[in-house]
Amino acid sequence: MRAVSEGDADSSSAFAGGWLAWLFGLILSAGAMAAPQLDGHFVQGGMVIGKVPDGSRVWLDEQQVDIAPDGAFVLGFGRDAAPHSTLKVRYPDGHIEQQVLDIAPREFRVQRIDGLPQRKVTPRSREDLARIRRDAAAVRKARSLKRFASDFEQRFIWPVTGPISGVYGSQRILNGKPRRPHMGVDVARPRGTVVVAPADGVVIFAEPDLFYSGGTLIIDHGMQMNTSYLHLSRILVHKGQRVKQGQPIAEIGSTGRATGPHLHWGANVRKVRIDPQLLVPPMPKGK
Repeated sequence: MRAVSEGDADSSSAFAGGWLAWLFGLILSAGAMAAPQLDGHFVQGGMVIGKVPDGSRVWLDEQQVDIAPDGAFVLGFGRDAAPHSTLKVRYPDGHIEQQVLDIAPREFRVQRIDGLPQRKVTPRSREDLARIRRDAAAVRKARSLKRFASDFEQRFIWPVTGPISGVYGSQRILNGKPRRPHMGVDVARPRGTVVVAPADGVVIFAEPDLFYSGGTLIIDHGMQMNTSYLHLSRILVHKGQRVKQGQPIAEIGSTGRATGPHLHWGANVRKVRIDPQLLVPPMPKGK
């Protein structure tokens, strides 16, 4: 056996200490990446924002989720979301972590609306049905745009304040006929009331007259998180325009399928329709 001198012992000790420090640091590093940062509403209709290191990959229930340049990603849980979702993250070093997310259930109202033109409730003509298909295809195409930005991280504000006349998720009974649930929040205000951008974004759709939604505007807030504004009497911005939070974007109307002037405000995360009321503080009292 080779004898170890005092200098060799110090050197070995330093090497061992350095190796242990490196190993300890690696363990801490792995621990620090054990789960992504998540913030939001883990509830049906909720949106959650996450953050991961550069070079990571993310999946929700085996569907890959795009990541913004700053490492942010956004998740949406629909009206009928299952009680659990699985989030998987693969970090740059190959380390994989999985996390089960508990999604709280909600109870939804039933809302009856009468007095609508029957043509808008049960369209039958070939022309109307073709128009509805064209409208839906145009909206889907707009929402399929991928803009790698994270404006969705901004704290949203109400696009207009006033009495809430319809809420997300409610089962609609139109002229006595059950129809699809309402996927937004309605704010009743007079025709011409100004609507403002609730957060920064880019206009991806602006059309004055769709069959069901009338004057329709959609703003993308990055990573296919977008908000929509329906039944408008006037649109003040154009497709491709960058808008800032608080900027006037439209005026309230009663175009499309509506019984009176109001704003229908909706929100999507990719193909999932979420509750816009969860993006903002409670409606100010007296509004």
